Amino acid sequence: MSQSPLHAFFLGRAAAEVLRENATHCLTDILSELGKFDAEQRERLRQFTGQVMERAETVASQVATTSPSSEPSQDLQATIDELRAEIARLRSALLNYRQA
Repeated sequence: MSQSPLHAFFLGRAAAEVLRENATHCLTDILSELGKFDAEQRERLRQFTGQVMERAETVASQVATTSPSSEPSQDLQATIDELRAEIARLRSALLNYRQA
């Protein structure tokens, strides 16, 4: 009878050690998988960013080659002034047409 409680003690101790080792192994596996997942996501994000930048540069270079770079762009105020002068000429022509 005295060996039965001692045997139960050692049995419980061994079970606790095995559970602790299994829990440690399980936690290590989980952390390893989490690290792999994080690294994969970072790589996918880096690739995505690279693709976006590459496409943006491609489109920008296409736009730069198709736009007329030799013609100077007109100032917005100059364009507005030209349109106002055109409207004044048309009003004057319309007024002369109505009076005739």
